Amino acid sequence: MERKITNLVLGLLLVTGLSNVYAQDDKLGAEPTKCTQNLSLFHESVKAGNFDGAYDMWKWCYDNCPKASLYIYVDGLKIAENMYEKGTDKAAASKLIDEIYTKRLVHFPKNSAKVYSDWAISLQERGASNDDVFAKLEAAFKEDPTDMSIKNLALYFKEVTERNKDTDPQKVFDTYDDVLDGVNGKMDMLSEELDKLKLKDSLGKILTSKEKLKLKNNAINLRGLGQVEPILDQTLGEVATCERLIPLYKKSFEANKADAKWLKRAVSRMYYKECTGDELYPKMVEAWVHAEPSANAYIFYAGILEERGESAKALEYKNKAIDLETDPFKKAKLLLGIAYQYRHKGKSTARSYAYKALKERPSYGDAYLFIASLYSSSANSCGTDEFSKRMVYVAAANMAAKAKAVDPGIATKANRSIRGYLKNAPSKKLIFNQGKKSGDSYKIGCWIGTTVRIP
Repeated sequence: MERKITNLVLGLLLVTGLSNVYAQDDKLGAEPTKCTQNLSLFHESVKAGNFDGAYDMWKWCYDNCPKASLYIYVDGLKIAENMYEKGTDKAAASKLIDEIYTKRLVHFPKNSAKVYSDWAISLQERGASNDDVFAKLEAAFKEDPTDMSIKNLALYFKEVTERNKDTDPQKVFDTYDDVLDGVNGKMDMLSEELDKLKLKDSLGKILTSKEKLKLKNNAINLRGLGQVEPILDQTLGEVATCERLIPLYKKSFEANKADAKWLKRAVSRMYYKECTGDELYPKMVEAWVHAEPSANAYIFYAGILEERGESAKALEYKNKAIDLETDPFKKAKLLLGIAYQYRHKGKSTARSYAYKALKERPSYGDAYLFIASLYSSSANSCGTDEFSKRMVYVAAANMAAKAKAVDPGIATKANRSIRGYLKNAPSKKLIFNQGKKSGDSYKIGCWIGTTVRIP
């Protein structure tokens, strides 16, 4: 009996403490003692899986002290979902679930994007209409897309694309850019923290338990966030074609030629989709430089100057861009941007700029992936026979593996690249016919000039 009383007191203290963390000043309503007791009792019942036994005490708190604790809504959903799964009146249980989500957002609005995102999943599982699910996904997106699950982000973007690709493709592109701006910002923050912790560890300094946990969690979160772009790209691919982009931007250019954000996104999309042959592209780049004389704009403008044969002036703008930027993460992105400009006309130069980017940010996986793509695109020109050509893909796969090793955020992209390159690596039969042995060193010549192991 004494042990039961002790456990009850501990439970009351626990819930009271949690209430203080989450609740407002009037959290306990008119009967604070009963509220505190019922909170403890229903929470313990839910933890034990006794949802039916928890209901009456939970319902009293839900009705009489709705601001007392977040557990009223966290546990309340478990109780209501159990009623929906096992009860006979699914309509009433479904109504209660939606009511709990609604009141949770009123009394505890923190993390509302995740709440809306979870609500969308719940509606989908309960067979709600596509429009109802989409409404909650849209609410989550407006609050903070980076707090949505990857599955829900993909579902939301797919819906936006289906609803707007023929009538308002600009909304599709804007949504894509908004997602990636948020995701990339969060990934940069996590990467910076991760790099600092790795540096501390490499110097032999002891990491605290909190730092070790952050090291682990940041890597996990980066791997998760790194899946977003490839998933969204699959949906965007059929919409973001030059045939769609050029007429759209021609129509919108005059209205947006002073809008730096619009110009930055439009120029970037046309560049990476290789729609730069149209006369509109240099006009947009020049408008961007005037609207926002920034490091990023200078890099793209330097590319235009290179195309016009003004190499000295192009180099001047590249240097201006690099000098403007002091943040190593941002400088690395600028250097990789320069590397991209040389990818078709000077692969060795492109690689040197990618390595400069890695010097600024050693964990920049995208720079290694870029070098891998340079290697794979040179297979035919750097190889003299089938075996030597296929060995170039081994070098590319090695670079992609480096990308994955240093940057958890690009693991999904890296794995896809590695699989693709290794499909083109020499087979066992080809290795045997060449009189070679697995594991032996092999020198790749041409501009690549690297040594790899025969697979």
